[in-house]
Amino acid sequence: MAKMWAGRTDGATDAVADSFNSSAAFDKRLYRQDIKGSIAHAAMLASQNIIPGEDADALICGLYGILRDIENGALEIDMSSEDIHTFVEVELTKRIGDAGKKLHTARSRNDQVALDMRMYLMDEIAVIIGKLKELINVICGKAEQHTCTIMPGYTHLQRAQPIVFGHHLMAYAMMLLRDITRLSDCRARMDQSPIGCCALAGTTYDTDRRSEAALLGFSDICRNSVDGVSDRDFCAELLSGLSILMMHLSRFSEEIILWSSWEFKFVELDDAYTTGSSIMPQKKSSDMAELVRGKCGRVYGSLIAMLTTLKGLPLAYNKDMQEDKEGTFDAVDTVKACLDVFTPMLATMKVLEDNMKTAAQKGFINATDLADWLTAQKGVPFRAAYKLAGQCVARCIQLGTVLEELPEEEYRAVGKEFGDCEGLYEAIDLANCVKRRISEGGTSPESVEQQIAYARSLLPEL
Repeated sequence: MAKMWAGRTDGATDAVADSFNSSAAFDKRLYRQDIKGSIAHAAMLASQNIIPGEDADALICGLYGILRDIENGALEIDMSSEDIHTFVEVELTKRIGDAGKKLHTARSRNDQVALDMRMYLMDEIAVIIGKLKELINVICGKAEQHTCTIMPGYTHLQRAQPIVFGHHLMAYAMMLLRDITRLSDCRARMDQSPIGCCALAGTTYDTDRRSEAALLGFSDICRNSVDGVSDRDFCAELLSGLSILMMHLSRFSEEIILWSSWEFKFVELDDAYTTGSSIMPQKKSSDMAELVRGKCGRVYGSLIAMLTTLKGLPLAYNKDMQEDKEGTFDAVDTVKACLDVFTPMLATMKVLEDNMKTAAQKGFINATDLADWLTAQKGVPFRAAYKLAGQCVARCIQLGTVLEELPEEEYRAVGKEFGDCEGLYEAIDLANCVKRRISEGGTSPESVEQQIAYARSLLPEL
């Protein structure tokens, strides 16, 4: 295929170099954005009397024809093309003749590809946000079912304090809500059209960048032509946001993997989202969750690759920037695939409430409540109460019992501060421990219901 840049050279390159230089294999997915951008560009050129109106009409008609033929399978993108931009322009010229050669007036592939990438990623961000909303709705629904399901809360992977399962789930809902806002903020900063920046210096033609941007749905333009073509911070920012999102999904996956094990047995995944073993008949493995956890590293890799590629580039455009696409595309695809499997996996997950409660009854996770009772009811300073509660735990371990079943005389033997122990056993009952955590954002059923309502109220606005 003829090269757009033939002239200074004869345009002939070694076959290996040609293949190495080509980006058509991966930037072909930008064909819609490329054609849409070209249609707007042709319209602008005509409106500014840069090209005749009849030429613009021919360009626009030809471009719509190419788009239609690609989408219905009548036209296959030529992988020998240098890039999607070259393919479209060459095909257009084949169809409408010399008028096709006027399309590239007042633009460069430098601003063209920056435009295509911004348009594509803005669309993809909207898709990812939609999938995140679906996941958050599932989390809220699951949390609503378990506002009173007691489980141990952990620190250092050690049983720490009693919480309800719905409260634990809503922690992830809050994280994912922030992920949506990060992606939305990224999209807002991406919402600047680079078209018209040309190679780097703008153009001598009297273009109307703002009308062209408006035709394409942008709210603003890149205000500096060098910046418009030479930075991919919008890709790096998106990859950063996707990396944080994947970190949250990975942590959630890790807990589901732990909870599914026989050592915990807090949940059971539906058979549709598990696999078995080729040799061990008893196995039911949480492979989908493990893959989500593993693919987190893949998205991290794309972010690091992007930052590394950009860090040493002088302004303005350099061919290195062609490397912005594959990693970004892969990260977007990976995140969507993870959300597509994670959401139904969570929706169909069975919660083993009795096992959660049994685990909560072990590990002395009501020890803080014991200390709080001593402080609130007996006037013992908290640090002293903390020590007494710890001594009671030690005594329980010696006797092979738990705080709820330790006799009153044993409490009084630990310290005279316990007195008649009135209200003590009520205070350390796990259900009461949870109910009394009434501080905003806490684990009481009422608080969890408020968190659910808050999350659901935000979703339509995001």
